[in-house]
Amino acid sequence: MDWFGASGYDLARWVLQRGIATVYVIAFVSSARQFPALLGTHGLLPVPRYLARAGRPPGPTLFRWRYSDTLFRWLAWSGAALALAVVLGLPQRGPAWVPMAVFALLWLGYMSIVNVGQVFYGFGWEILLLEAGFLAAFLGSDETTTPVITLFAFRWLVFRLEFGAGMIKMRGDPAWRDLTALYYHHETQPMPNPLSWWFHHLPKPLHKVEVLGNHVAQLVVPFFLFAPQPVATVAAGIVIATQCWLVLSGNFAWLNVITIVLAFSAVATPTGAGTAAGGPGSPAWFVAVVLGMGALMLVLSWWPLRNLFSRNQIMNGSFNRWRLANAYGAFGTITRERYEVVVEGTNGDPDTGDWLEYGFHGKPGEPGRMPRQFAPYHLRLDWLLWFLALGSPGLNWFVPLLNKLLDADPATLRLLRHDPFAGTPPAWVRARIFSYRYSTWAQWRATGDWWVREPLGDFVPPFSASG
Repeated sequence: MDWFGASGYDLARWVLQRGIATVYVIAFVSSARQFPALLGTHGLLPVPRYLARAGRPPGPTLFRWRYSDTLFRWLAWSGAALALAVVLGLPQRGPAWVPMAVFALLWLGYMSIVNVGQVFYGFGWEILLLEAGFLAAFLGSDETTTPVITLFAFRWLVFRLEFGAGMIKMRGDPAWRDLTALYYHHETQPMPNPLSWWFHHLPKPLHKVEVLGNHVAQLVVPFFLFAPQPVATVAAGIVIATQCWLVLSGNFAWLNVITIVLAFSAVATPTGAGTAAGGPGSPAWFVAVVLGMGALMLVLSWWPLRNLFSRNQIMNGSFNRWRLANAYGAFGTITRERYEVVVEGTNGDPDTGDWLEYGFHGKPGEPGRMPRQFAPYHLRLDWLLWFLALGSPGLNWFVPLLNKLLDADPATLRLLRHDPFAGTPPAWVRARIFSYRYSTWAQWRATGDWWVREPLGDFVPPFSASG
């Protein structure tokens, strides 16, 4: 390794560029499929209305001057196509400015969406993807060496992501400190997957071992990402292994997948040879640009560094309008009981008629339905329904959702797994709160049900289109 180019990191760059681009494909495609119904001109939280009220969005966006659903779709599908080109390795075959330009467009394009996405884009993995895309622009191409500065910028990102999550847990819920968090988490997490029921029923002593392992992986291991090789590779391997465990046990959109990708920044292999800076693989302009990026990230890192050691640590927040050098973290508080909002409709009398349940892709729904695997795809409406059941504000989008169901709005219905009225408007809709818990082994063997649920009362009482 010379002062600029790193030998043995060809695999790291290959995984970083293609892995981050793959997540961008997923992000743009999921936006193209969901954004118009959620945030489009006739969506639940229309972007034009938001921009008219907000005046200045929280960061740069193409839509500040003009929004239309057509322009949005053009941006989303163009972004997916550009990202797919990186997955196929096409921009990397040219000079370094080509992949740099492509990743800059991906970063700015997706930022345009996030900055008008309001609550539907208020997740930590959105700004994580933006920061990762920005850094990926400085990895170079097949004609250049892999810059050491960029690799360490990625490792600093992984450190903030993991150590920040570990610190928010230790400062937050006592269940993390007494090692009992996983007594509840697999059952109450936002979106269980097919294996979550099985993970929940593991012996409690093993759950305590899992939590202890999580603390080691998030509070100790990240420091070794900056150690000499092969220690850094071992540390990255531990991060990757723990993230794979999380992939098996739940649906967390692309958070775990992109963390696995980012951890490869510390993985060195025997292959690959660095070239001296300024040589054929490191043109002077590229060296200068990477140095500029390093200086920028060094300055911006003061705010997240201070946040990591603050008593009032925030998680999943940005300190600047460009979504760089962010603060990350997850599950500082563990929910002990699971509550779900269940949406129903009827064509009969609201007091005596039969109420039929709408089905959502990622929600538990009927007790006999096995949870499905959706990650790394992000079901935005389903995630917000989980927060809504916990008491988070949301009637500003949820009541419009109910009105869309009363109208049998086709775009809204496409967000659902099941419409009990087959595309026709119901006469009445309502929302009720249910408590959910996993069935026991005996209940599962006897009934095949994964869940036991009980109604707790109305969340939104019955209402009709006529008022």
